[in-house]
Amino acid sequence: MIEVRELTKSYGPTLAVNNVSFNANIGEVVGFIGPNGAGKTTTMRILTCYLTADAGTATVAGFDVLEHAIDVRKNVGYLPESAPLYADMGVVEYLKFMAEIREIPKTRRKERIRTVVDICGLEGVIQKDIGELSKGYRQRVGLAQSLIHDPPILILDEPTSGLDPTQTIEIRNLIKEIGTEKLVLFSTHILPEVAATCSRILMISRGKIVANGTLEELINQVRSENKLHVAIKGTEDEITTKLRGLDGITGVTPVKTDNGIVRYEITTTHEGPDATGAIFNAAVQNRWDLVELHEESIDLEQIFLHYTTGQISGTPTKSVVNEDIDSTEEE
Repeated sequence: MIEVRELTKSYGPTLAVNNVSFNANIGEVVGFIGPNGAGKTTTMRILTCYLTADAGTATVAGFDVLEHAIDVRKNVGYLPESAPLYADMGVVEYLKFMAEIREIPKTRRKERIRTVVDICGLEGVIQKDIGELSKGYRQRVGLAQSLIHDPPILILDEPTSGLDPTQTIEIRNLIKEIGTEKLVLFSTHILPEVAATCSRILMISRGKIVANGTLEELINQVRSENKLHVAIKGTEDEITTKLRGLDGITGVTPVKTDNGIVRYEITTTHEGPDATGAIFNAAVQNRWDLVELHEESIDLEQIFLHYTTGQISGTPTKSVVNEDIDSTEEE
């Protein structure tokens, strides 16, 4: 439903979007993440026809964003970071206004308003003015306006910005539910939100797509090998020798011995035999007391650092300070 090819956009000498390409389809919730100034908002504004690209192409719902902007807008629900709300209008009055702007037939307007009020949980505030609402409910109203015309595609820029934890969870669950039937592309700086909500992650840095895949795929790309932490009560030399002989294990390093318990860092291959099961079976066969056995995890924060700064687990792999100063980019 969205196809982007070699999209480029500059603000004067600043290259905000640099040769960006990606696809996204119905039934996906795609998290669009990156540092401030990476190009997220610019890309979203091009896809929603608020900006024109300098080069490249983008089609949304089969329509070119440059040649068929009106058709694109009919198929997209857009929620910018600052929701386009009128504080002096009532909630229902505003939704009626948006339904009219969207050219929804008069015979369907009440039905659509009832539907989005139900989807966005606005039943308790429909008699209030927008200016009276909390930030969370204003975001819900903004989301309702993006859904009023029942578009197949939603593009949401920082939809949970400024919300408290409860409101964030509610909006996150709502996005996840909507994403079962529509394509949702949304940007956020809250990385746990991406991990919990998205079926796929697009990561942009300095105007370029630097990562594209599921969380599991990105973890495998970052991590060249798996690392297990194991603690066994027994004789270190005997245990170490037998662990090194197990299939799928590429390295065994004793790191600490305490009260007869030996702790190991064990490295394994991605595609080899199940080393965790092999260690467990060896413990049973040799009657070892297996105190601990778990795999070292990599979270989205570490992946984000790896792709955007060249660091992972706090260890720099390249210097990026001068690059950051030289290539500060406007979103």
